Amino acid sequence: MKQRSDPLKGMAIEQLETQVADWEENELEEFLSLHPESKEEFETFSGLPLKRVYTALEASETPLEDIGLPGQYPFTRGPYPTMYRARPWTIRQVAGYGNPADTNARYKYLIEAGQTGISTDFDMPTLMGYDSDHPMALGEVGREGVAIDTIDDMEALFDGIDMTKISASLTINPTAWIIYAMYVALAERRGYDLDRIAGTIQADILKEYIAQKEWIFPVRPAVRLVRDTIIYSAEHTKRFNPISISGYHISEAGATSLQEAAFTMAITIAYAEEVTKAGLEIDVFAPRLSFFYICQADFFEEIAKFRALRRVYAKLMKERFGAAKPESMRLRFHTQTAAMTLTRPQYKVNLMRTALQALAGVLGGCQSMHTNGLDEAFTIPTAEAMKLAIRTQQVIAEETNVTSVVDPLGGSYFVESLTTQMETEIFKLLDEIDAVGGAIAAVENGWFQRQIADSAYDYALKKARGERTQIGVNKYVEEEEKLDVDTHPYDEETERRQLERLRRARDARDDAEIRRLMGELEAVARDESRNILPITLELVKARATLGEICETLRGVWGTYRETPVI
Repeated sequence: MKQRSDPLKGMAIEQLETQVADWEENELEEFLSLHPESKEEFETFSGLPLKRVYTALEASETPLEDIGLPGQYPFTRGPYPTMYRARPWTIRQVAGYGNPADTNARYKYLIEAGQTGISTDFDMPTLMGYDSDHPMALGEVGREGVAIDTIDDMEALFDGIDMTKISASLTINPTAWIIYAMYVALAERRGYDLDRIAGTIQADILKEYIAQKEWIFPVRPAVRLVRDTIIYSAEHTKRFNPISISGYHISEAGATSLQEAAFTMAITIAYAEEVTKAGLEIDVFAPRLSFFYICQADFFEEIAKFRALRRVYAKLMKERFGAAKPESMRLRFHTQTAAMTLTRPQYKVNLMRTALQALAGVLGGCQSMHTNGLDEAFTIPTAEAMKLAIRTQQVIAEETNVTSVVDPLGGSYFVESLTTQMETEIFKLLDEIDAVGGAIAAVENGWFQRQIADSAYDYALKKARGERTQIGVNKYVEEEEKLDVDTHPYDEETERRQLERLRRARDARDDAEIRRLMGELEAVARDESRNILPITLELVKARATLGEICETLRGVWGTYRETPVI
């Protein structure tokens, strides 16, 4: 077989360097004297410097084995060989409001509109471990997500939906293991083979302490709940993703795309260490780890971020944890367009923002996607806004032809160089996090929080100075704009209806059995070596409420109070 020569070896490199130098000294210098550039330095939104033009010289900095082919280590070009030529990404729009019947109706509306996966937001009481009749829940029941108190609510939520045929994403963290237990218990009640139920539960509690700020328990017992969920799922629900390690909320809190990428990898290391210390081999659980990333406004940086993340993750799993299976090194991710870029002024422009962010997610190789509704700067989206969001994805998938080639930007001088630049900077940040003791220690001592606070402040200053443009806010402002937006209404009857559902569930159960099981829960919670999922499953099957389970564990572990970072 004839050997191909490297076009950048020897004389070719010298010739290209000479050509670039000649261009800079002649054409470029003359043109700049007549037409100066708009600023002295250009950079990505993360602050990575951008050259004026990229050539094969920059591309040669990336070893060919680091680019590779789709479906092969290190998966830079995609986790699967054929990507969207075989099947498109999953269209997974978030739904969740009111009581379970309300959200179930929205599920079915979105499925009819073309959604191919389910995603669920939960209300604040459910997230924070309170039942709908708790004083802390007053006024919040079903307002920003669906209210779930008992397994009966879970049954109503998935009424008429086959849990083995459509995957469900459950966006919840502090109480994730209880919602997972309800999901599994419902599948058992319906007689499903548990290894056939497909879905994902977010469960990423470390990013809550870092960014989203929804927690119940201190850090260590909260991480133990994540560990137990991953272990139980690996043994009992083999198609279910027991965690979605989430950079989205880290970005929304003010982190750069580079920080989002590095911080999620550090969190991944922490969870993997906890599970392997408990005795489970990396190749048993790593194939079901999943990820959730934002797709921000810097088009090419986001594409490079996704490509670099696949490469970094593959190397971490192989070199740090000794993974041997390709599926253990294959990063799979859901992406959502950036809510923080949506504006109330000129809100219809949000459609264009979302479409471009979604395109970047596709070119970056996502496995599923949520596109934001144009009205989400006001409240949860209307049904019509969600249909338009679905249509945005469908236009990209079916009208643009971008799905016909796997990793169509692979080989781009700029994209390959930026991908390698992102990878290098991610590993530098991981070294910093290791130096402060790892992700759990970095949460406890406020290291992550300080980094994000500094980035958020820097972004606010740039936006105020007009260095980061936001159309309608700091540029092309329309002072007399009239907002004619129809927003999603909150049904004031939601709370009453949910309290009645909760009362009926309590009336139908054996309270003595609940008390006995709660005693067993306390014993398991005090024994770090025991998995908490089996007793949680018994409790939810007996109709114990989510709030009762959390209250028992508050008595054992206490609650978390953050030291503010200023």
